Order: sequence, then C-alpha cells, then structure tokens
Amino acid sequence: MAAQDVLGQTARLASSSALLQVLFRVVTFGLNAFTLRYLSRELIGVVNVRLTLLYSTVVFLAREAFRRACLSGSAKRNWTKTINLLWLTVPLGVFWSLILGLVWLHLLEVPDPSVVPHYQAGVVAFGLSAIIELLGEPFWVLAQAHLFVRLKVIAESLSVVSKCILTVTLVILYPHWGLYIFSLAQLLYVSVLVMCYVIYFVMFLGSPEATKKSFPVARVKALLPSFVEDETFVNWKEARLTWSFFKQSFLKQILTEGERYVMTFLNVLNFGDQGVYDIVNNLGSLVARFIFLPIEESFYVFFAKVLERGKTVKDQRQDDVAMAANVLELLLKLVLLIGLTITIFGYAYSQLALDIYGGSMLSSGTGPDLLRCYSLYVLFLAVNGVTECFTSALMCKEEVDRYNFVMLALSFIFLCISYFLTHWYGSVGFILANCFNMGIRIAHSTHYIHHYFRESTHRPLSGLLPSPALLLVYILSAGVTAFSEVLFCCDKGWMARLIHISTGALCLAATLVTMFCTETKLTHFVRSQ
Repeated sequence: MAAQDVLGQTARLASSSALLQVLFRVVTFGLNAFTLRYLSRELIGVVNVRLTLLYSTVVFLAREAFRRACLSGSAKRNWTKTINLLWLTVPLGVFWSLILGLVWLHLLEVPDPSVVPHYQAGVVAFGLSAIIELLGEPFWVLAQAHLFVRLKVIAESLSVVSKCILTVTLVILYPHWGLYIFSLAQLLYVSVLVMCYVIYFVMFLGSPEATKKSFPVARVKALLPSFVEDETFVNWKEARLTWSFFKQSFLKQILTEGERYVMTFLNVLNFGDQGVYDIVNNLGSLVARFIFLPIEESFYVFFAKVLERGKTVKDQRQDDVAMAANVLELLLKLVLLIGLTITIFGYAYSQLALDIYGGSMLSSGTGPDLLRCYSLYVLFLAVNGVTECFTSALMCKEEVDRYNFVMLALSFIFLCISYFLTHWYGSVGFILANCFNMGIRIAHSTHYIHHYFRESTHRPLSGLLPSPALLLVYILSAGVTAFSEVLFCCDKGWMARLIHISTGALCLAATLVTMFCTETKLTHFVRSQ
C-alpha cells in the first residue's frame, strides 16, 4: 500500500476513533452527572477508581505489548504465527486477573458494605470482563492492521450504548444493588464488543469482498490457534519484540495510572474524595482524550507502516521519510495548539464548569484548582502522545530495552513525587506529579526525534513553535478571561455568568481566526486529511 494511501486511511481511522472517544467521554460525563443524583460518591469512587483500575491493569498488561509488536511493519506477514502469538494474551489475562483479583480482595482496604455493597462480586466481574475482552484481541489487531474503520466505529458504539442503557435502567429501578449494577454493565459492554468483531469476521471471511481485497486470512478457523508442520508456533522476532514492549508496558501502566495506584495502595484519599477526583478527572480529560488518544493510536500504525523499525533515516525511502517528517511536524503543531487552547481557557472557566456540572459539591474546595491544573496537564498529554507514538513505532528492540531502564527510574521517581505532593497539596499533587512525568517523557522522545532526523534536512520538531502572532493572542486571551472570572464568576448570578461566557467566546473566536490566518499549512492538512 502506498504511503499516501496509508496516510489517508490512517487519518480516517483517527477521525473515527476521535468520534468514538467523544461518545465514550460524553456517556461517562452524562452517567457521572446522572449517578451523582442517585448513588453515593463513595460508590462512584470504588467503581471508577478501584475496580476500573483492576480491569485496565489486567487488559493493559495482557495485550499492550502484543498490540505494539503485531502492528509494527507491513500487514503482509505470516498471519498464522501472528494470530498464534495474539492468543497468548488470553492465558496471560487469566494469570493477571487471578493475581490482581486476590490482591484487590485480600490486601487492599475493603469498603464499608453498608455504603458500597457487593464489593467482592464487583472484583470478580471486572476481572472476568478483562478476560472476555481479550478473547477478541486477534480480531481487533487484524481489523486495525487492515484499517477497518467502520467495524471499530460500530462495535465500540454498540457496546458503549448497551452499557449506558443497562446502567441507567438499573440505577433507576434498583439503586440498592450497588456494585451489581456496574458489574453487569461492564460484562455486557465487553460481551457486545467481542461479539461484534466475531460476527463481522464470520460474515466477512470467504465473502467476495474479502477475495477482492486479497485478505490474508481465508477461513474463520484460521483465526484460532493452529500448528503448522515443520514451522515454529509463533514468529520469534515478533515474540522478542513483544517481550521488550511488555517490560516497557508494565512501567508505562504505572506512569499512566500512577495516581490511581497511589490512591488504591497507599490510601492517601478516602473513597469519597477519590470519587470527586475521578469526576473532575473525567471532566478535565473530556476533550483531551477523545482527540489525542485516537491520534496516537492511529498514527502509530501510519509511522510503523511508512518507516521501517530499526533503520536509520538514510536507509529508508526518502519519499517516505519526507512524508513522515511532514506529518509528524503537522501533528505536533495540531496537538500543541489544541493543548494551548484548553490550558488558556480552562484556567478561567474551571470553576464555572464544575458549578454547572455538579453544583457546590464540585465547585467548592479543591475542585476548581484540580481542574485548572488538569488544563495544564492536557498540554503535556498532547505533545507526549504524538512524540511517543513516533518513537515507539521506530525504536528497535535494543532501543526499546534501553528505554525500559529510563522508564523504571522514572516510575520510581513518579510514585515518590506523587506520594509527597499528595500529602502536601491533596489531590492537586497527583496532577503536578503527572506533569513532571510527562515532561520527562517528552524530553526523551524529542531527543530521539532530533537524533533520528539530524542526518536529513527535515526538522519536524519545528511543529512545537507556534507563530508569534498566535502566541500574543493566547497571552491576551489568558489575561482577559482571568480578569473576567474575577469580575463575573461564579456567585453573582446567571447574567454575570453569561457575560463571562460571552467574553470567553469572543477570545476563543479571535484565537481561532488568528490560527487559521497564521497556520495555513496546518489548516490545509486538517481539511485534506
């Protein structure tokens, strides 16, 4: 497949994934606002922090390394061996579910049954849901490698909508069920997700469309583990790369979910405070994750297909190098501007957003400061997602192993900083520690990118430099909106709030107009792709 075709399909995949993330976050956003009126914040804290952490840890440790290794390189490979390797995620998921389930049941603090009933059933259900989701991993990787955009949209949309409908129904009818509600909804979500992928491939394989596309898998039976006579069970190059990514993924999970591990294992916040932190965290990441995560996942596939892992820039096809450098530069510019916009306007509108969303329970205390810090953290997330997706797609096995040592040291430092900052600043300390963590990771990735392109004429890191005129507009907008917040927000009535909102809308419009006028190359890229 030509690099230009890969870019077009990758852009469509990123756009569709972004829409999915919008759906997921809006649903979570709405569910939190809805359940706050029916359930205790302690119950929400246990579900959204404790149990979700169990599920995400099992799934991440079991599949992340396999995904990165099996999506590297061309889609033309021995798919029988790749599928065999992917099925190893299931026993690995069973192992992690058992080990971590025992930890969650016997070593961590158990919530008060009168406040959070059926905790044990919740742990079992969320661990089981991780295993069920891993059953669809070979199907997911095959679809992702061949850029099946529509399948991903339909499968994940149906699963989220099903989960949402069941949760709302049970919360209204049986609020006393407690964790049973979220356990059943989680099991339904993963079951619908896996069944969508299975049903699609059962119908697709052997069809005229599959034959026309020369799809590498001809029968449904080929999607199951199988032995080939006189050949190894798996591709050992992929297996070794998987092991390297596995060591990295373990550390990356600690860095990604570090604050939840500190909350869960060190008890620095009670379950009620954890619930408030998670609600504010979901609100703060509403825009960040539905844009940045799809870009990272989709363009990882693009860079892995266009450039060959482990080769220097001189040994690659120069047309592909030029395209990859151009795309990287524009992606950096895109996420930087989105991150700056959220940081600038998030500072002045955090308290208002929390007051509208959750009332005084969220807008009083540390809630506004937490969301303001998160707005800054979004900027770090934006840049790190793109720089790290490029380095992960290009690093050879030895470079991945070296990076693992960096991640190990960073994990230890991050956990220590999180612990102390939380004791000093409360939940705000988690966000400050995350900013430090992301800053170090960005420094490593930008150093790798600079070193990779130093023997070429391409300088993709220039994407991190917005135009002076746009910077000036950002600074003016920050000052005007901050002054507006002092004058009009948030206890002076709805008319004052509307004036504050209108002020922000005018500043945002001025920022966007300046952006379109000064960043013409980026505007053309977004419109064309």
